[in-house]
Amino acid sequence: MRKTELLIPAGSLEVLKTAVVYGADAVYIGGEAFGLRAKAKNFTNEDIREGIDFAHERGVKVYITANILAHNDDLPGVEEYFEELKAIKPDALIISDPGVFAVAKRIIPDMELHISTQANNTNYGTYLFWNQLGAKRVVSARELSLAEIKEIRSRIPEDMEIESFIHGAMCMSYSGRCLLSNFLTGKDANQGACTHPCRWKYSIVEEKRPGEYMPVYENERGTYIFNSKDLCMIEYIPEMMDAGIDSFKIEGRMKTALYVATVARTYRKAIDDYNKDPEIYKANMEWYRSEIGKCTYREFTTGFYFGKADSSAQIYDNNTYVKNYTYLGTVERIDERGFALIEQKNKFSIGETIEVMKPDGRNLEAVVKAIYNEEGSLQESAPHSRQILYVDLEAEMEQYDILRRSEVEEN
Repeated sequence: MRKTELLIPAGSLEVLKTAVVYGADAVYIGGEAFGLRAKAKNFTNEDIREGIDFAHERGVKVYITANILAHNDDLPGVEEYFEELKAIKPDALIISDPGVFAVAKRIIPDMELHISTQANNTNYGTYLFWNQLGAKRVVSARELSLAEIKEIRSRIPEDMEIESFIHGAMCMSYSGRCLLSNFLTGKDANQGACTHPCRWKYSIVEEKRPGEYMPVYENERGTYIFNSKDLCMIEYIPEMMDAGIDSFKIEGRMKTALYVATVARTYRKAIDDYNKDPEIYKANMEWYRSEIGKCTYREFTTGFYFGKADSSAQIYDNNTYVKNYTYLGTVERIDERGFALIEQKNKFSIGETIEVMKPDGRNLEAVVKAIYNEEGSLQESAPHSRQILYVDLEAEMEQYDILRRSEVEEN
């Protein structure tokens, strides 16, 4: 059986550390340029170095995205950037543009190169093409079925790797190549500046009746005609492994530490359970489903893996996430009193019952006994985002535990 890598996204150094602690085998990040998530916090070169050191100390790899579709003006900057990465030494670069690939091969000839899903990798001929040029891994297009991926596996060298998405947001355009954002806002998705117009609500305006908005309906279900459900394959890990996929990729470099921790921990356990005994995996399915539902999502679909997606893969009546839990903060350290030091992310108050989420899979309920600011003053609540706080929960807490609050009303 091929060893399966769990590949987790990180949009900041904090989230990278969370991904590593909560079960990632590898993390993919973006630098300050040439990735496709310009609105993410992204990483300075100093952050990249610190993140790589943190990950490598724990046996985790770090890949850097440089997957824009480059224009002429980008190429000199790409060369300078790759000269910098040559010294930083990530484990691999993720690239989609052949010109950028050629620059990487020239400047960092020993660097492992992965071909992004943006390159429209839909057949074994494409895989073989990139393999002959020196690529180690190709990320499959999201439009492929598991049967197609399995055939690709049978027709490419054994040491060539296949990476495929297993969870996260889906794009309504082919392999993420979208012109909507550029056309409507002047911000190019293929240059990392997507404004996600596929999530907007649309109406029709007749040319000679400006200001008269006529609703768009599809089977009377609503107007969000481009809004896809999120991919979730937690129930189909055996099928993903059987297809010969080497790396299970989670989408979400714009996501919070809570989202990353929840998804990483759940898929880590599911993969490990299945490798240990398929019966354990089946027995724990309700736990996986319950946990994966605790992160934000837009309803779930299996995408194209079992055939072409139909109208049921879209959400027509809204563009909002399901949000069952709120992120309160990550424990940075425990002081001599046993209080947790956190940077507060959302409001909570004394007397509330919250949950301590642990990397090992446990969730502990705890009542907030006290909240102190940095000066030692007691606060009844924590209303200010990013405030540094000491929290007394009278619970077993450790560094990297995540504090979250359920938003589901009990019957």
